Amino acid sequence: MKIAVVTDSASYLTKEQAAANQITVVPITVIFGQQTYKENIDITNKEFYEKLASEKELPTTTQISLGQIQAVYDQLAAQGYEAVISIHLSSGITSFINNLQAYLPNITNIKVYPFDSKLTSAAEANQALLAAKLVKAGKSVTEILAALTDLRATQHVDFVVDDLSHLVRTGRLNNASAFLGNMLRIKPILSFNKAGQIVAVAKERTTHRAFNHIKKDITDFMQKATYPVRLDVVDGDNQATSAQWVADLKKNFPNATIDTSSLGPVVGVHTGRKVMAVVWSRDYQSIN
Repeated sequence: MKIAVVTDSASYLTKEQAAANQITVVPITVIFGQQTYKENIDITNKEFYEKLASEKELPTTTQISLGQIQAVYDQLAAQGYEAVISIHLSSGITSFINNLQAYLPNITNIKVYPFDSKLTSAAEANQALLAAKLVKAGKSVTEILAALTDLRATQHVDFVVDDLSHLVRTGRLNNASAFLGNMLRIKPILSFNKAGQIVAVAKERTTHRAFNHIKKDITDFMQKATYPVRLDVVDGDNQATSAQWVADLKKNFPNATIDTSSLGPVVGVHTGRKVMAVVWSRDYQSIN
């Protein structure tokens, strides 16, 4: 069976990664006023963060339309693919994956298997890269979905935003009320719960203390891990801090594979500039 892998632009795979692994990336749309931009097609990360700083009206996003995803599946079917593993942004922050599940009876020219990442950015990207790796190895859809489920169970993320107001404004912080009174005086550590929703899990006074908290979480994970571990440092227009975190993590976790990723417009709408995150999990390259 010829199997395709599809994900959305919130995975922040580079064009080179997508091409090398034959992964189709569907762009999500960000909106400034009346102007719409397809992520990584009509607007770059640099352009987005510049507009975020200069525009009076704050941006919003709109999810992938069913017509848009149907066109992608039609194109893959025309290329001879018989099945699609479609990995998407967490159902805890968008209804797209649930809408896609409901729409499946309308897709008759190719078999589609939606997979809820329950996360975003590098975690979602690593799921797509694992799926592509297993497709190349000749694994079946059932085997690939099982491996994705196993990887997802090991994935964790802590992130720190410079300005909590964006997540509050867009309604993506599930327990925002606990922080509204003093959100300008703290650096909350945010994560995803089992439902794939963004929640605040701790409070620190500075970014440095927040990073130390994240390192403790990683240490606790690595002490229990029985497999190779991967760390992805993710930044939103914050390359200098990313470089510092990477250097520190390499020193403290020399046995881990460490990589970097950048957040673009769609996630940046909700996090704002200067967000920093670390994703850690079993290294997907160790899964066969």
